[in-house]
Amino acid sequence: MTHHILIVDDQAGIRKSLRGVLEDEGYTVSAVETGEECLVELKKRSYDLVLLDNLAAWNGWPCSHGADPHFEQPPEVIIISGHGTIESAVRATKLGAYDFMEKPLSFQKLMILVKNALEARRLRQDNRELRQQQPLGDIVGDSVPMKALRQQIALYGARQRTCTHLR
Repeated sequence: MTHHILIVDDQAGIRKSLRGVLEDEGYTVSAVETGEECLVELKKRSYDLVLLDNLAAWNGWPCSHGADPHFEQPPEVIIISGHGTIESAVRATKLGAYDFMEKPLSFQKLMILVKNALEARRLRQDNRELRQQQPLGDIVGDSVPMKALRQQIALYGARQRTCTHLR
């Protein structure tokens, strides 16, 4: 499965470098310069990950919310910034960013973050699919003890309904 990554950075050199490294790793990459372009891209297609420069004029935060509450599954967001502080890293993660990375970027560390963010997204998606397949309240199993447990629960439920009815 090819992952789609969106780069949002106001510096053309960084967009080009990131795009080259990510494409070499087999990812499908798009790149835009502004936050407004980011929002347009996010509405046009589904992305697995957004590498988002903490643009001073725009602050980038709408993307860390998924930009639109109607996303089936919002992309993971890694904030990259040349003006990082502990407060901005905490703010980014509170707003839903997967992580925060300071410039100058270490491509080796970034690739680890990208892989981890994509894996976290996959696990969240798998979890959602499993919950849809098997509601959490159902008891699974066909062994004799499991059948006995289901019978006891059914009897308890019937007894509760009877007792409630008699009150």
